[in-house]
Amino acid sequence: MSNENFSDIYNKALDLLSRREHSQKEIKSKLHNKFRNTDEIDEVIKKLVANNIINDARFTEHYLNSRKRRGFGSKKISYELLSKGINESIIDEVLRNTDDWKELAKKEFNKKYKDGPSDDFKIRSKQKNFLLNRGFSFEEIESVFS
Repeated sequence: MSNENFSDIYNKALDLLSRREHSQKEIKSKLHNKFRNTDEIDEVIKKLVANNIINDARFTEHYLNSRKRRGFGSKKISYELLSKGINESIIDEVLRNTDDWKELAKKEFNKKYKDGPSDDFKIRSKQKNFLLNRGFSFEEIESVFS
């Protein structure tokens, strides 16, 4: 396999990474869609990781902050990161450094339900489901209603 092939793959990876952070799995997947040479792709990934151009911990922090700004809870973000190939220990580490989930749940709830928690059981269940679907834990959801 020629060196030119390696540089084509490497340049494509840099192009993708110049737009936004990616996880190793995402970059690998995108490169496999464009190139056939698995060995060269693996070498490119190794070089990018060694040079700290791809960093799953950094990606996780960026992704977490981006999704939090859009009002999603830790459970949903955690699931999404797992599907992007991020190791559970990295996710746990980044989540451990974030403790404002209850505040975020309240903020999202108040944005959607201006009148606050309902006394009607059916409506209250619907309100709780909204937060559940946003990815908040039961503890975070209950903190909104207490």
